[in-house]
Amino acid sequence: MRTMRLRTKVMFATLAALLVMSPVVPASANVPYESYNYNYWEEPVPAPAAYLPDQVWSGRSLGVGDFKTPSDLVVSQEQYVYVLDSGNNRIVIVDDQGRSAGVISSFMLEGKQEHFNNPQGMFITGDGEIYIADTDNHRVVVLSKEGELQAIIQSPESDLLAADFVFNPTKLAVDNADRVYVVARGVYEGLMQFDDEGRFIGYIGTINVNPSAADYMWKMISTKEQRAKMALFVPTEFSNLDIDAKGFLYATNIDVESKEPIKRLSPSGHDVLKRYGYFDVKGDINYFRMAGMGTEAGPSKIIDVKVRDGDMFSMIDSLRSRVFTYDGEGNLLYIFGGKGNQAGTFKSVTAIDEWKDRLILLDRTNGQITLFRTTEFGRKVNEAVKLHAAGDEDEAVAVWQEVLKLNSNYDIAYIGIGKAMLLEKNNKAAMKYFKLGMDRDYYSVAFKRYRKDLMQQSFSTVLTVLALLAAGTLALKIVRKRRQGGLSS
Repeated sequence: MRTMRLRTKVMFATLAALLVMSPVVPASANVPYESYNYNYWEEPVPAPAAYLPDQVWSGRSLGVGDFKTPSDLVVSQEQYVYVLDSGNNRIVIVDDQGRSAGVISSFMLEGKQEHFNNPQGMFITGDGEIYIADTDNHRVVVLSKEGELQAIIQSPESDLLAADFVFNPTKLAVDNADRVYVVARGVYEGLMQFDDEGRFIGYIGTINVNPSAADYMWKMISTKEQRAKMALFVPTEFSNLDIDAKGFLYATNIDVESKEPIKRLSPSGHDVLKRYGYFDVKGDINYFRMAGMGTEAGPSKIIDVKVRDGDMFSMIDSLRSRVFTYDGEGNLLYIFGGKGNQAGTFKSVTAIDEWKDRLILLDRTNGQITLFRTTEFGRKVNEAVKLHAAGDEDEAVAVWQEVLKLNSNYDIAYIGIGKAMLLEKNNKAAMKYFKLGMDRDYYSVAFKRYRKDLMQQSFSTVLTVLALLAAGTLALKIVRKRRQGGLSS
């Protein structure tokens, strides 16, 4: 019997080692990219695909001619898709049925026809106004939904700006108070902020570069000439941004060495993004392993972000053309996409948004838009996360249980159930699920509460026993006194 158990243990150990050593493979033959996630030990492991390619649009299929290096796309509240076709200096509009609904290539300014010049970014407000970062014209153009000029922001003036400053806006977002936040080329002080009148009012969210101990050491022992050639520790640039319903800005930066390539900026400019997951919110974690699997080496390069319902957000890694989706607490939910020529893969992914119940991504090189639909697994994960964010824990638990039927190794589901148990003060059950989800922090919280419950129960029991003993002792003394009194008489 012992020999059989030993053989069984060796067999399972060998199988586990082979799973860890083997490359991640698609969960289905129909998935054109590697479907994986990371476990507690930061190892990429196979996982069910959360999204699958559903449809591909091109300028030709929409009947407007080929796109040329498109740089951005935005979905309006009416579910119209606006594509910024930068190489053709135009905006292509697609209606809520996926049909071409018009093109904006010019507008009237003081009686003259104006054209865009290599525009790079776009934003649609709730009332349908179109904000365009008209990059090489050094301005932000504001149009109505009909394409009529509303305002222009150009050549900002301020003591905060250098005398030779050139305004090259690339990306932008607008809040409910019509304040405009702009990513501008060559600006390291943060996002440029303009008021509702288009006046420059300062910067928000400076990105500081934190040099490592090795950088300091090399600088100390280097000669003056060598130090002069070293890279300066100056702030880096933002690359893109989005804004949520509460007015918080989600901004990505181009520093691939940063552990925080995305920030959630409050109105005061402080980063309030929650990072409670196993690992940093930065895309691929074990990118050395990725290189060993035949993909590009190096950390993810985050270039766009889309804020979604339920405090979720999805961000694009342009290095490996993948999408990483997180919940509001910084847990990595799923990964999809990749480099390639098949539908669902990209040459140079550049923008992401959400259209109806699908995610849509823009490929700058191919000039194509790919629509992704959720699988049952992705749909259940999204539903559970939204229920948790809304405080519907009982319903969230039921959905998390369904997720576990699709992927029994999905740690986030165990953790989600554990949190629900914790709220219900079922600390023993919470400990079980946090252990399965490998969440040490929450396990410690549940354990402390469970221990406190046991101590309180034990304390009341001990008090009861002590009270009974005290009463018994007192009764015994009384009986003895009476007996002694009787004997003496």
